[in-house]
Amino acid sequence: MKFDVVSFGSAVVDVFVHTDVSEKKGFMYYPVGEKILIKDLKFDVGGAGTNTAVAFSRLGLKTGCVCEFGDDDNGRRIKELLKKEKVKFLGKTVKEELTGYSVVLDSKGGDRTILAYKGANDEVSLNDISKFKTKWLYFSSLLGKSFNTQKELAIKLKRKGTKIAFNPSSYQIKNMHISPLLKITDVLILNKQEAEMLLKKYSPKEKNLLLGLHNLTKGIIVITDKNKLITCYDGNKKYFLTPHKNIKVVERTGAGDAFASGFVAGQIVGKTIEESLKLGLRESEAVIQHFGAKNNLIRMNLKQK
Repeated sequence: MKFDVVSFGSAVVDVFVHTDVSEKKGFMYYPVGEKILIKDLKFDVGGAGTNTAVAFSRLGLKTGCVCEFGDDDNGRRIKELLKKEKVKFLGKTVKEELTGYSVVLDSKGGDRTILAYKGANDEVSLNDISKFKTKWLYFSSLLGKSFNTQKELAIKLKRKGTKIAFNPSSYQIKNMHISPLLKITDVLILNKQEAEMLLKKYSPKEKNLLLGLHNLTKGIIVITDKNKLITCYDGNKKYFLTPHKNIKVVERTGAGDAFASGFVAGQIVGKTIEESLKLGLRESEAVIQHFGAKNNLIRMNLKQK
C-alpha cells in the first residue's frame, strides 16, 4: 500500500460538555459538592490521529491512519468513521483495552479543558501496524509503547525517503525523550507554549524560538499562538501570518490539528510555505466556528490545484 501521508496518533470518542462556567484567570472553577447543570452534550470521534487523517483525506490525499482502539462500541464507531472518510485503517483493534475517551469541558468564554483517558492509544507496537509505504508520516502526541513505536517507524521509513511531520504535546515535551525524533523531523508544528517549553528543555541558553528550534531539527518550524501571529522559519527565511479578526469561536477542539494538517498537506503537494500557512489557517478557522474537530474541515482536491 502506498500513501501520500499516514497519520499516526490517537483515536478517541469525545464527549463535549457545555456549561455556564466562566474562565477566571486561566482557570475554570467547578464548586465542590454542587450539582452543575449541563446546557448541551454532544458526542463525536476525535483524537489527533483521526482528526488529521480525515483532514488529509478531505484535501484529496491518499491517507492512512495508524491508531489503536478497543473491540467495543466506541472502537467500532471510530473504524466506521475512517471508512466513511476514505482513510485506510492501518492499526489494530484490541480486546484487552478500552477505546480512548475524552471529556471536553467547554467554558462560557469559548476555551476548554480536556480530561483524557488514553486506553488502547498508548499500546501500539510495530507488529500491530499493517505494512505500507508513504511519502509523509504525520506524528501527533502518543505516550508509552506507542511513542517508542513512532520513533522506530520514523527511523525505518526515513531511510527510505519518507518525510516526517511532528506535533508533540506539552506533556510529551516535559516528560519524554523526544530528541531522536526531533533530529529527523522535516516539519515541526507547535503552539507557543509548547515551543517555549521545548526550547527551554533542549537549548536553555537560546532566546530565539524559531532559530533555536530549527537548530534542533534542521526542518521547517511553525509556531501558532491562538488568534495571534503565526510564525515560521525554514532555515533561510522567516514567515508571518496574522489570523483574521472577529472570528466567532464556537469550539476550539481540533483547531491545532486542523492547522497542522492544512500546512503539511500544502507541503505534500508542493505549495509554497506562504500558501501552506494560509491553508492551515483556513482549516483551523473553519473548525473553530463549528462544533467538532472534523465537522467543518475543508473539502477540496489539492492535487488538482
